Amino acid sequence: MATRYEVVRCQLAQEPASWLITGVAGFIGSNLLEALLLLDQSVVGLDNFSTGYRRNLDEVRSSVSEKQWSRFRLIEGDIRNLDDCAAAVVGVDHVLHQAALGSVPRSVHDPLTTNDVNSGGFLKMLTVAKDAHVKSFTYAASSSTYGTSTELPKVEACIGAPLSPYAVTKLVNELYADVFSRVYGFDAIGLRYFNVFGRRQDPHGAYAAVIPLWTAALIQGTDVYINGDGETSRDFCFVDNAVQANILAATSDACARNQVYNVAVGDRTTLNQLFDGLQKALAACGFYSDQKPCYREFRVGDVRHSLASIAKAERLLGYSNPIRLPDGLLEAMRWYIARLVAMPPSDGALGSKFHITTHNPDNSTQPLAGR
Repeated sequence: MATRYEVVRCQLAQEPASWLITGVAGFIGSNLLEALLLLDQSVVGLDNFSTGYRRNLDEVRSSVSEKQWSRFRLIEGDIRNLDDCAAAVVGVDHVLHQAALGSVPRSVHDPLTTNDVNSGGFLKMLTVAKDAHVKSFTYAASSSTYGTSTELPKVEACIGAPLSPYAVTKLVNELYADVFSRVYGFDAIGLRYFNVFGRRQDPHGAYAAVIPLWTAALIQGTDVYINGDGETSRDFCFVDNAVQANILAATSDACARNQVYNVAVGDRTTLNQLFDGLQKALAACGFYSDQKPCYREFRVGDVRHSLASIAKAERLLGYSNPIRLPDGLLEAMRWYIARLVAMPPSDGALGSKFHITTHNPDNSTQPLAGR
C-alpha cells in the first residue's frame, strides 16, 4: 500500500501548487526547493543571504531541468521587513517558513538579533500569510522547546522551561501560531526539528552543527571536540525526513492544523556513538580515520538527552519510514566527500590534506540541542 507521502507527491505532480519557502538558500530551505521543483511545483524563495548561500541555489539548479528551474522566483529580502514578506506571499498557496537564526550559542551571545529575526520575523510572516489567505502555513519549530523536560521520549504536549534565548524564540512562535488560530481562525503547523543533518549543511563557522563540523575535522585531520563525557544523546534526523514532514503538513487535513509535531526518527544516539558512526560512514565511502575525540566541558544551554516520539506525526500527518541515522550518514558523507579536494598541507600543518571547495554547503546552523 502506498504511503500518504507517496500519494501526496503524485497528486502534487498532477496538480501543481504555488509555494513560498523563506530561508530558501539555507540548508533545509534549499532541500525543500529541490524536492518541490522535482515535483514540477512553482516556488517563490525569500532570503537575505545572511546565513544562506547562492551556491546552494546553484546546486539545486544543477539537479533539476531548466523547465523546472524556470518555475522558481527568488526575492532577495528580509523577514524583518513587512513589505518583503507581503510581496513574497502574493499568489502563494502554501508557505514553508524556514528562515531563522539557528544555534543556541549564537542566541546566548546575541539574544537581541535572535529575537528580532526568529520572533519578530515570524510574526510578520504569519500576519501577511493570514492577510493573503494562503491555504497553509508550516513553520520550523524546534526540539529546544522541550528545555528542562526530562521525559523520554519527548511528546508534543509536555515541554519544560526554555534553556536558551533561541529556545524562547521558538516557543514564542508556537504561542503566536496558537493565538492566530484562536483569534483569527488562521491555522498553522509547527514542526519541531530534532537535529536535522544532511547535504548542504555547513561544516564551517562558529556555530556549525555537530555532524558537519566533525565530518570536516575527521577529513582534515583536525581535532574533534566532544562537549561533556560523550554520553549526551540526540535524535539525529536526516534532511529528507524534514522535507517529507513539510510537504505532508502543508497538504494535511483541517483536523491536523493548529498543531505542533516532532520531526525525528525515534532513535537516541550518544555523541560517542555518533563519532563511531561517522568514522564508519566515511570508511564505507573510502576515507579511513583512526582519530580519537577530545573531551571538554559541557556547553551552556544544551539539554542532556533528547529522544522524540513521532507517533503524533505518524497518526495525523501520515509521516512514515523516516531515513535512519546510518543511512542518512552514508548519504551525507558521499555529499561532503564529493566536495572535498586534495591539497598539500598549508602553513606546515600536518594532516591538512583536504579543504572544502567553493561548493561547500550553506552557513545556516543547527544547534546540538535541535533546530
